[in-house]
Amino acid sequence: MKNDNYKWIALACTTLGALLSVMSGSTLVIALPVMMKDLNPGMGVVTWILMGYLLVLTILVPSIGRVADMVGRKKLYVSGFAIFTITSFLCSLSHTGMQLLIYRLIQGIGGSLMVANSTAIVTDAFPKKELGKALGINSMAISVANVIGPILGGFLVNFGWRSIFYINIPFGIFGTIWAATQLKELTSLPEKQKFDWMGTFVFTIGIMSMLISLTLGSLLGWLNIIVIGLLIASIVLMVIFVKIERKAEYPMIDLRLLNTRILAFANASNFFNGVARGAVTFLLVFYLQGIKAMDPIIAGMYLTPLAISMVIISPISGALSDKYGSRTLSSIGLIISAIGLLGFMTITTTTSITMLVIYMLIMGFGSGLFFSPNTNAIMGSVPADKRGVAAGLRTMLNTGGSVISIALSMAIISSSVTPEAMQALFVGTQVGSQGIAIGKFIGALRLAFSISFGFSVLAAILSYLRGPEPKWDTESEPELKLA
Repeated sequence: MKNDNYKWIALACTTLGALLSVMSGSTLVIALPVMMKDLNPGMGVVTWILMGYLLVLTILVPSIGRVADMVGRKKLYVSGFAIFTITSFLCSLSHTGMQLLIYRLIQGIGGSLMVANSTAIVTDAFPKKELGKALGINSMAISVANVIGPILGGFLVNFGWRSIFYINIPFGIFGTIWAATQLKELTSLPEKQKFDWMGTFVFTIGIMSMLISLTLGSLLGWLNIIVIGLLIASIVLMVIFVKIERKAEYPMIDLRLLNTRILAFANASNFFNGVARGAVTFLLVFYLQGIKAMDPIIAGMYLTPLAISMVIISPISGALSDKYGSRTLSSIGLIISAIGLLGFMTITTTTSITMLVIYMLIMGFGSGLFFSPNTNAIMGSVPADKRGVAAGLRTMLNTGGSVISIALSMAIISSSVTPEAMQALFVGTQVGSQGIAIGKFIGALRLAFSISFGFSVLAAILSYLRGPEPKWDTESEPELKLA
């Protein structure tokens, strides 16, 4: 029987890490216009300040998950909290855009160490019958961070942009000490396992090439020779990676996990939901600032319904998945998200804020209904010594899907907006439609939302195709045959 007190300590500690990690990004977006005036970075640096953290997260979490399965989750999580806290202090001292970018990328390493281990720590601590409820509370905290971030950023920027990093420091010190003194290693660690250096190197370069090509493609054009070269290189490297992993004695990502139907389809729906949902906030910010002429802070506040409905439904859906399973809940959640996107597909220059809020509430409700049960299905279907890899793979697929979504949307929107207006909208320095071909812009928005709708429906189909879940003894660990 797992310790009742410890499981809540583990949940609270990892939830604080998730809250800080997500809130750091959402406060940064609001403060960016002030930072640009002070640091005067170029557009390329600004793009990487915003996207770099997410890219580092996507690249590193699978390999960190593998290391965690070998050496333990606690020490890596504590190290991540410490790195995140130290780099928050360094970010606050930045005097150039390049300095801030470098510190922000290092902060991404700390975030990766926390994110890659938090879900596995919670899964280790909770019995199977309560895991959905725990992961639902964790998802709720992430939604709260998305709500608080823009509002807190708008308040803190009055005291200077550096204050958005200062606020991380006391919470980070507390979180690091709390994790170091309270977290435990609950799973026995394997002996004499080797790290898959070759597979990790090929995977890292391949994923990095793909993500860089996607971010550059939306800025330089998809026919740019550098973009095409990076895309081809990433495809070749990922083919090589699969061959390496199939032969490796101790692979970085055990691809046999995806031989299991429930894991294959749950992860696939997770990825395509990331592609469907990743750019929605980004597109709405463009619309609210460019068409509705809202100040970036006000625009950020109007986006809170997306997160508020997730806050309400995530813990409920998690608890329901413990009782009724994840298959139906996750699939219905994705269909509801698709209905919200269907509403956004009708967007015009005169669409009322009330209708936008309704569409956002529908999308947020659907997302909350999907995330917790789907994560429960993934983490509850792997043995203890594979949870780090499973958590890392889940995070990578979701964040990778989001990066692809933003890149596709930027490419679509750029056809209707001048480069100068795109930059100004992207960093929040423009309010109004100057430099925007409004008719083409609305058409581009509709196209982007239509693509997101299609991916959401695809994700729902894949989610349902996972089939029924295996029935575990409530006190036993899952036994997954990986032959």
